[in-house]
This record gives sequence, structure tokens and C-alpha cells, in this order.
Amino acid sequence: MNRFFIIIAMLISCLAIQAQDKKECMSKEQFRERQKQYLVEKAGLTQEEAAKFFPLYFELQDKKFSYNKDMWDKIRKAKDGNNVTDAEYSRITEDVIKTRLTIDELELEYLGKYKKVLSPKKIYNIQRAEMKFSRELLKGAGKHKK
Repeated sequence: MNRFFIIIAMLISCLAIQAQDKKECMSKEQFRERQKQYLVEKAGLTQEEAAKFFPLYFELQDKKFSYNKDMWDKIRKAKDGNNVTDAEYSRITEDVIKTRLTIDELELEYLGKYKKVLSPKKIYNIQRAEMKFSRELLKGAGKHKK
């Protein structure tokens, strides 16, 4: 669940930066390249490991983004709608939790795929590096606001 919030925070950060100054925001490709370089360095991946790992990693990120986008679309519809019933709020709340569970299941599925190309230690290092990358990104977004 922490990863869910980290991903959402990263997306919000990028959107916030983009809204402030479109010239300074990275494209999706630039963001991914920066993230890839950071993870390779911090996790100590070889070029061969990176070549096998990152297609899987970005495939998972795309799937998670799609699920999160659908979830946020539902949340926004309820927020914008004045005639939302309790039953609809209940369904949306359940859908949010189901989406989180689906994403967690996806992460477990991809963990199995990662284990085929990386050692457990490198997978652990990548997870730590992801969290650090997100924190640094959020700190940078905070500096942009000031």
C-alpha cells in the first residue's frame, strides 16, 4: 500500500510541476530515463541486469498507472457529481480498495518475474531506491512551490 501512495505522489508531483511551468516538467520518457539511471546506480545493476529488468518494471508501472487512472476517474466523478447516492459512494469506496488489492497482486506477480532476472538483494535494493527516488522527487517539487 505504501507503494501505491508513492506512485500517486510521484504522479501528482509531476503534474504539479507541469502546472507551474510546462517548460520544466519532464516527459514520461525523460522521467523514466531519470528513474532508470537512479535505480541502476543505487541498486548496483549491471547493464545486462538492467536490460532484463526494466522492460518488466515499466510494464508493471504502466499497468499500475492504468488501474490508478481508472480509480481516480471514479473518485473525480463522485466528487464532481451532486446527485451521488450512498450506494454509489459505497461502490466507489469498495472499488478503490479492490484496485489497491489488484495492484498488490500485480506487484507479487512481477516480483516472481523479477526473481528470474535479479538476485533478492538487488530487488530489495531497487525497492529502497524507489522510495528514495520518490522522496527526492517530492522534495524537488516542494522547492518548486516556494
